[in-house]
Amino acid sequence: MPMMKKTALALAMLAASAGVFAQSYDSDEVPDGNWMIRLRGVHLNSANKDHTDNGLGGNNGLRINNKWLPEVDVTYFFTPNVAVEGVLTWPQKHRVTYLDQTSSTRQDLGSLKELPPTLMLQYHFTDIASGAIKPYVGIGMNYTRFSSVDLGGASVKRNSVGMALQAGVDFAVTKGFSLNLDVKKVWMSTNVMDYQGTDLGTFKIDPVLFGVGFGYRF
Repeated sequence: MPMMKKTALALAMLAASAGVFAQSYDSDEVPDGNWMIRLRGVHLNSANKDHTDNGLGGNNGLRINNKWLPEVDVTYFFTPNVAVEGVLTWPQKHRVTYLDQTSSTRQDLGSLKELPPTLMLQYHFTDIASGAIKPYVGIGMNYTRFSSVDLGGASVKRNSVGMALQAGVDFAVTKGFSLNLDVKKVWMSTNVMDYQGTDLGTFKIDPVLFGVGFGYRF
């Protein structure tokens, strides 16, 4: 079964389990503190689209590997509905491959690290049947810093700024603690350059991130 399907199935099972917890939880005990901290495991699924004619496979020839990564999120609630969330992790290493047009096989190009902090403005839906189930949506900006670039003579532009969209839901488990399911779409791209610094085109990573974790509100 492809990794993306496995991830979706796992998230669906967790959502069903969370619903059972939420049904048995007294919504009157849901805390209304201004701060929430979440720990998530996030699966990064990259779009892997490029617009290059650089000997690295032409259009869509470049790829980075998909992977699970840790994520820490800090949220501040201005009102019960409106919040801002900072999405944090540490530099994540990815293998980069290209399509060899002669042999039509994928070859290893090297590796790089990316650090993608994101700031989201969120709206939380509170007027629903169960106060223990709180869906939300968000829109924000992502800044990505590429580092430790080792691509066999090629290089990339080190900074990327792009939009981010988010949807998720918190399921209250006990007072203060909740299970969280979250999905984000992040627009992330960089320019590829040869060893002389010549711009060879744009590599669009544009990942979708499926997350699951626990939160604590206080």
